[in-house]
Amino acid sequence: MSRPLLLAAPVIFLLLWSAGFAIAKIGLLHAGPFTLLALRYLIAVLVLLPLIPLLKPTFPNSRAAWHIAVTGFFIQVAYFGLCYIAFKSGVSAGGVAIIVCLQPILVSLIAPSLVGESVGRLRWIGLALGLTGALTVILARSGIAHEPPLGLLAAVGGLIGMTAATLYEKRHGTATHPIPANLIQYAVGAAFTLPLALATEGMQADWTPELFGVLAYLVIGNSLVAITLLLAMIRAGEVARVSALFYLVPPLSALFAWPLLGEAMPPLAWAGMALAGIGVTLARK
Repeated sequence: MSRPLLLAAPVIFLLLWSAGFAIAKIGLLHAGPFTLLALRYLIAVLVLLPLIPLLKPTFPNSRAAWHIAVTGFFIQVAYFGLCYIAFKSGVSAGGVAIIVCLQPILVSLIAPSLVGESVGRLRWIGLALGLTGALTVILARSGIAHEPPLGLLAAVGGLIGMTAATLYEKRHGTATHPIPANLIQYAVGAAFTLPLALATEGMQADWTPELFGVLAYLVIGNSLVAITLLLAMIRAGEVARVSALFYLVPPLSALFAWPLLGEAMPPLAWAGMALAGIGVTLARK
């Protein structure tokens, strides 16, 4: 990745990834979680396949392809699948966000022993501020609601999936052309979610223009652009520093949910967003 793109990548990734939460919630009004994911991955594969004979990218060897597939499973099946299940089971967006935004702390605790990265005092201060800011935004918007236990368990599984993907990619990931890398990931995602969608949801969907718009965003914005940038940033930098970006996801998701879902941002939430921004800045130094 070129240096200008690497500098812009965090901003582009955060905007695309954060908006995806509100847009996915809209999509779940029209299709079950596995059906929505299966459609997303199948469309992504269909978009990528015609590009192969046109661009003739170099495919990774079998070992690198295996590592891409494992990372893809952790993100596309474990993380997205379990988070969508949590939403569908009745867990509030705030409940899922509180759990998932623990990922930077979890990565920082594991990274020294697994990938040999040290996390300094300033970065720990930044992580603590980022977590405080994210929690402030979430609690200011939703308060503490009674959440279904199975849904919370699914959200914890999603947290573990994204943490595993981040650390696995840092340890085993290699620079690969984005077209074959994405093709492998989404083929893995489709291979797991399509049978589940057929077995549990019958692949039923409410085919409205809104669903088509949701799928277009999830395929292009989330699947093809945001995931490519995330994996490139992990390979180019320290996982604790990259993971700190996830503290800004709940505040930005809340900001996007304001116009898309009509969920207002109270004054305390704006203060939490500013605190999360300061924490991420310190953690990424």
